[in-house]
Amino acid sequence: MPRSSNAVASRARRKRILKAAKGYYGKRKNVYTVAKNVMEKGLTYSYVGRKLKKREYRALWIARINAAVREEGITYSQFINKLNEKNIGLNRKVLADMAMNEPESFKNLVQSVK
Repeated sequence: MPRSSNAVASRARRKRILKAAKGYYGKRKNVYTVAKNVMEKGLTYSYVGRKLKKREYRALWIARINAAVREEGITYSQFINKLNEKNIGLNRKVLADMAMNEPESFKNLVQSVK
């Protein structure tokens, strides 16, 4: 029996890649082999980017907390250590938000752990 190529599936596969590559420059948007390589690389970058985003936000929160607690005469590491000793379970995202938007309540929190 002769081999069938299943043109419907292969055309759909090519169409899916070219649709995803829409908006790219030059051959990247309309030549299948080029578009496929660019899409694979782009998907890799997006996967890595999702991990980097978490890392960068955590660094930002830590910088904000550090700046706020240094005004109160304590370092970031000492502050986090004292929070853990007193079993205050606030994460860095909430602490950074408090430091930025509610400085008075953050000041009270720092004084309570000192």
